[in-house]
Amino acid sequence: MKNKLLYKLCSGKNPKFIYYSINIFRQLLPKCFFQMRLQRKLASVSRRKDVEYIKQRVDYYNKLPFGIKLPSSASCLAEHKMGNQKVYYFDTYQYTRWFPDSFQWGFCPGDVTYIPEYPSIVKSRPLTENNGNSVVMKLDKVRHFLFVNDKKGFAEKKDMVIFRGKVKGKAPRRKFMEMYFHHPMCDLGDVSKNTTDPVEWQTEKKTIREHLDYKFVMALEGNDVASNLKWVMSSNSIAVMPRPTCETWFMEGNLIPNYHYIEIKPDFSDLEERLCYYIAHVDESLEIIKHAHEYVEQFKDKKRESLISLLVLDKYFRATGQKR
Repeated sequence: MKNKLLYKLCSGKNPKFIYYSINIFRQLLPKCFFQMRLQRKLASVSRRKDVEYIKQRVDYYNKLPFGIKLPSSASCLAEHKMGNQKVYYFDTYQYTRWFPDSFQWGFCPGDVTYIPEYPSIVKSRPLTENNGNSVVMKLDKVRHFLFVNDKKGFAEKKDMVIFRGKVKGKAPRRKFMEMYFHHPMCDLGDVSKNTTDPVEWQTEKKTIREHLDYKFVMALEGNDVASNLKWVMSSNSIAVMPRPTCETWFMEGNLIPNYHYIEIKPDFSDLEERLCYYIAHVDESLEIIKHAHEYVEQFKDKKRESLISLLVLDKYFRATGQKR
């Protein structure tokens, strides 16, 4: 228990007790206070210098055309209650409280890799052509949206790639472990519990700071996206991964291979070749790190992020014919 507590304190992850304290306080504030301010809040967008950028982000997350009809079975915001997945409730309530309880919506919490039958709010969606029913919001952000201040330069790091993650039930990760567990350029470990995978794979977690001793960090998709991708791209290490198949608020579909991250084949067969190339071509590695930092920067303006979230939800209600 002591080691587990120490890991949580030193891991570099967002402290959940702060997150929960803020969100419990939000429950105490009357919804009418926010609903009375909504129009003024939305109107403020037109006066911003970055208005076009904001509109592009909103339309990226919410692709709905206007005139969509929700089924009569769609739930009302008044029915939105806290369940087992508390972070999904808190992260949506922060914005649903601005709208009338009578408004209807679709909401799919959790790791969503399918397209809902009707327009619904999701954390993640598959990167496919017809994914418009998946309206992305910034959900489970306490886990997914984490950035680091990496003091160690790329040249100071080990010429290796590191991976720590849950392998159980995730076939691509299992294949990766089978291929590279004993490779001298790889430091790999499975942190799954109650797994039947090889005992030699099993290890304790490493902190984010410990990951940053390595030039390269694997960002392998699990149930949906690779949750470590955001903090890796904010560091002086480089994310290594196949091209994403899912995306979240981080807009993984906008990432450019070998510009924001090092792309490897979906079967992982060229991993060693790609690592050796970027170890030998330091200038190109530093360019990827620079571009990754530039990409991450757009998500650091908290007020703008909050405004975009509100606009995504407002567009959802307007597109489905619901007027205040």
